[in-house]
Amino acid sequence: MERRACAWAFFIDAIALYPLYALLFAEHGMSDAAISGLFALWAVVGLVAEVPTGALADRVSRRAMLVASGVFQAAGFACWVVHPEVWSFALGFVLWGVGESLISGTLEALIYDGLDAAGASGEYARVRGRVAAMGLVGQVPAGLAAGPLLVWGGYPLVGAVSVAASLAASAAAWTLPDLRPRRARPGGEDHDHGYLELLRAGVREAAGSAVVRGALAASSLLLSLEALEEYDVLLAHEWGVPTPWVPLAVVWLPLLGALGAALAGRFHHASGDALAWAFGGAVALVAVAGLARVPAGVLAIAAFYGVFRGVRIIVDMRLQDRIEGPARATVTSAAEFLGGLVGIAAFGLWALWGLWGILALAVATVAVLPRALGRE
Repeated sequence: MERRACAWAFFIDAIALYPLYALLFAEHGMSDAAISGLFALWAVVGLVAEVPTGALADRVSRRAMLVASGVFQAAGFACWVVHPEVWSFALGFVLWGVGESLISGTLEALIYDGLDAAGASGEYARVRGRVAAMGLVGQVPAGLAAGPLLVWGGYPLVGAVSVAASLAASAAAWTLPDLRPRRARPGGEDHDHGYLELLRAGVREAAGSAVVRGALAASSLLLSLEALEEYDVLLAHEWGVPTPWVPLAVVWLPLLGALGAALAGRFHHASGDALAWAFGGAVALVAVAGLARVPAGVLAIAAFYGVFRGVRIIVDMRLQDRIEGPARATVTSAAEFLGGLVGIAAFGLWALWGLWGILALAVATVAVLPRALGRE
């Protein structure tokens, strides 16, 4: 399963349109405000669909949902380049948002339950870390190819390659095993849970279990800090990296994140205190870089991403270990939903106080980790 999941992760994120789609919108007459409106639509669609699709993943084939996610993503990108108009851009974001919601919670549950069925749930952090790493690695060749593809064939070629990568991800998803533990009624009979029953069970466990709530809070706060990624280019420029060198300065940051994710399995027994110290040190490095405002500060961001991705995988493992009910994907989607809400707040903090606003949220996350995770 590990190799097939890694192949899926590589293709689903190897999207040449990623560094270019904002430029595509601008070149077709959209203002900065209008483009921001598209991003807001994308975020809202993801939030609205998050928990319902998580419950769906506890009811139907998770493999089929991952296959469908690639199809939705491909359809969204096709909308952008076939009909580059405002309505088509909006429709593309709706389709992409639904596609992403089909992945969220589904992937984690598929991997954990698949390993659990094989008696190897302790391998979750290692496998999930490698899958996350491959997704980050996939962004690098796609980003490097985006410019040449644009020169050779314009946005239609960039879009076609992105659609092909999305469909390749669907093909890879079709090969994944879809195993999960058998749930039984108190009398011992197998219990086929209905959709609404699973939705209620997931929400109830997320809200009612103290140990799940702690891991859920830590996972949500960490997820919200992905907002910092949206400002990498801006920070590099503000810290003195010459404009022509900015893309080269940030293109390798996902590789450091991939390294951190890939190594997470080696530290999966780390206590909440140890994770807090490691993550706090990474946050401190970014704070020093923010004060120094020199090009070398990009190295601090790179170090932060490495630690951040590793801690995220470990916290996700703790969350999965604490889920006991039949609605694993629903509970995981609840963490993604809460992380999305806090992520919106993170954008607001940046608007008010720049880097220091998001670092304040990061410090709050450091404070939560020991209490939420304890010593395990």
